[in-house]
Amino acid sequence: MEAYTGFAEIYDLFMEDVPYEEWGRYLAGLLQEYQVEDGIVLELGCGTGKMTRYLARAGYDMIGIDNSEEMLQVAQEASTYAADPCQDPNGHIGEPKDILYLLQDMREFELYGTVRAAVSVCDSINYILEEEELLQVFCLVDNYLDPGGVFIFDLNTCYKYREVLGEATICENREEGSFLWENYYDETTGINQYDMTFFVKAQETGSGGESLYRRFEETHFQRGYELTQVQALLRQAGMEVAAVYDAFTHAPPQEDSERVYVVARECKKAGKK
Repeated sequence: MEAYTGFAEIYDLFMEDVPYEEWGRYLAGLLQEYQVEDGIVLELGCGTGKMTRYLARAGYDMIGIDNSEEMLQVAQEASTYAADPCQDPNGHIGEPKDILYLLQDMREFELYGTVRAAVSVCDSINYILEEEELLQVFCLVDNYLDPGGVFIFDLNTCYKYREVLGEATICENREEGSFLWENYYDETTGINQYDMTFFVKAQETGSGGESLYRRFEETHFQRGYELTQVQALLRQAGMEVAAVYDAFTHAPPQEDSERVYVVARECKKAGKK
């Protein structure tokens, strides 16, 4: 799961087109719908903390976990609302809540107590490549959830990896730099590999005044899971599946859904079987 290291500092630059505010409203709305109106919320795979800070603004006491020290450093540095392009969901800027960031692997994370809810977005769960390790993540989440607590996470679908990304090559050129994304999907294993090369304009210039660029390279691996697999593993971990949605809607997933949201609930501590 080693990723987001060398180019953590430029991650937000190349992710600026992601509608984090829209995603945040959707996620906060789901939390409210499933009776998580306040309390401690854990985010797994929090990255640079955009969603963590959004939910903190929505009134939750946030814990963010990520296994990239570089990404967490960026998250900690963006400690005020003014530094974040995601605006306060209540329409105003206030004093930021303290956020606890932990450098941990989601496959073996540890907390000092339980949480009202856990969330994981931006396909962080797809980085878990083995079913046994995904089960371990689900078991840990279940262990740290309050009775009846909820776990909300998204997934890139097998359809997206197979039909949308496939063997695609994606290029983009911007004023600040450019990137090249080369994708490879193995339908037999469900593993999606993407090699990324970034060229970012440096502050200094060459001897002739020409622009200089820094080069960053990253290789990432994700896995596409069938929903039946995910639901079976959640039940094995002791949770019940409350809902599965086509992303950013309340409609059921379709054959061509590219991202889905899963809502699971702790049930054993809550007295359910």
